[in-house]
Amino acid sequence: MRYTTWSRVPGARAGWAPGGLLALLLFALVAPGCRYYSFTGATIEEHLATIAIPLVDDASLSTVTGLEDELTELFVDRFVRQTRLALEQDDFEADSVLRARIARYENMPTSVSGDEQATRNRVTITVEVTWQDRVKNAALVERTFSAFEDYDPANPASEEEAARDALVKIADDVFTAATSNW
Repeated sequence: MRYTTWSRVPGARAGWAPGGLLALLLFALVAPGCRYYSFTGATIEEHLATIAIPLVDDASLSTVTGLEDELTELFVDRFVRQTRLALEQDDFEADSVLRARIARYENMPTSVSGDEQATRNRVTITVEVTWQDRVKNAALVERTFSAFEDYDPANPASEEEAARDALVKIADDVFTAATSNW
């Protein structure tokens, strides 16, 4: 038995092609969803239109300055520039609020030479994150994220670069956790 999409082909039976029926069924199952999906793979609750991202609090004893500014900008890049969420300056007017606190900064040697000099160091940063849905008064994300990056202690600028690379990993992990339904 041969199917075609609704057509007037001589000798062909009118009906739905199996692929067309499958596509219609798939659309019917997906269309009623209540989430927004973007090309970055981010899924955002449909009722959320705005997000407030206050400056990240740095409670660590880091020797690297500006980590809170860097992480705040990374969050804005991911949540505003890679989703449909609009940035709201007022926490009380926003549909959701993303708060973060750099809780810990560690800088430890990971490799030591024969003369007991560090040849590799590791920066580890721990960040506490809460993303609050203010419309439904529910926590969307409430957890701690940690990332590390190794660097050469002989290069004075490499600790700062390692710290910033660790922040990028954390921002990516937070974004994935906040926008994935796994």
